[in-house]
Amino acid sequence: MWRHRGLAVGTGLGYALWRRLLQPGAATLQAATARILAARFEQLLQKDLANARAGYYPRRLLHQFPAFEYLRCMPEALLELPRVLLRSYLGRYDDLPAQARPETYPRYYRRTFHWQSDGWLSERSARIYDASVEFLFGGTADVMRRMAIPPVVDAVRARRRPRILDVACGTGRFLGQLGQALPQARLYGLDMSPFYIRHARRMLDPQLDVTLTAEDAARMPWADGFFDAVASLYLFHELPARVRRDVAREIARVLRPGGTLVVCDSAQLSDSAELADALYAFPNGYHEPYYKGYLRDDLAAMLNECGFEVIESAPHLVSKVVTARKPA
Repeated sequence: MWRHRGLAVGTGLGYALWRRLLQPGAATLQAATARILAARFEQLLQKDLANARAGYYPRRLLHQFPAFEYLRCMPEALLELPRVLLRSYLGRYDDLPAQARPETYPRYYRRTFHWQSDGWLSERSARIYDASVEFLFGGTADVMRRMAIPPVVDAVRARRRPRILDVACGTGRFLGQLGQALPQARLYGLDMSPFYIRHARRMLDPQLDVTLTAEDAARMPWADGFFDAVASLYLFHELPARVRRDVAREIARVLRPGGTLVVCDSAQLSDSAELADALYAFPNGYHEPYYKGYLRDDLAAMLNECGFEVIESAPHLVSKVVTARKPA
């Protein structure tokens, strides 16, 4: 528990520094919101410990915070900071590397999300992404990701060699965690960025049974009903409303009847209205063009609309996990 509690300092400092850098003059969080976040932080840590004790994932995952790996990224990340600030000031959401051929990607994707250099379209972006996210969330990003593991484990525990897909797998961080919880699983990762896929191939344990594919989540290359379970982490808030539904329906297509979808993404107003000032602060500081619409587009209702049966929707700090089933 000492390791978890140590993250509380990073959470406060990381969030405060982010607000000061990207939102000069921004007001501090309302006292009531700060108290709610502190209580949710404690609940998140308790849930993480309870999941490990229940055997959903090995206890070693609780201590696999790659501090030295992230520290190695810090010089490059610090060099990026002036570029990020200038891009934010100038509103250069289209500042993308020409050699990555951004015109070949969907229009909504051609953006410097978070104002990060190159958007999703470079090796440099992939190298510093995980360290940047952990800084932003004060060391809780991995903990919130792990909240998606128990419903996946429950969904496939009766299958000897389940096939599990991570949609928008990015650097492969969640696939690595899932592989430790389910070493017998055949894991698949899909991401539109070939740069992030290449980075994931380098970072993932070669002993894991992982297949990585650079494709559009709205047009997946697998047959109907191919997967026993599908997970998607922090994708839907970066999609326009129409594309959210296209991706959800495509997930339903590749998921077997009775299979489970687990979505971990940002909290929404439907479940966390009391955090509205904190949630709305995020797109004010970062380039997140679809986030305000996402806040009002309840994931559970959207998945019902796309043919899923929602089993549970549970908030975790500033995230939520929605578990849904494809009707059998």
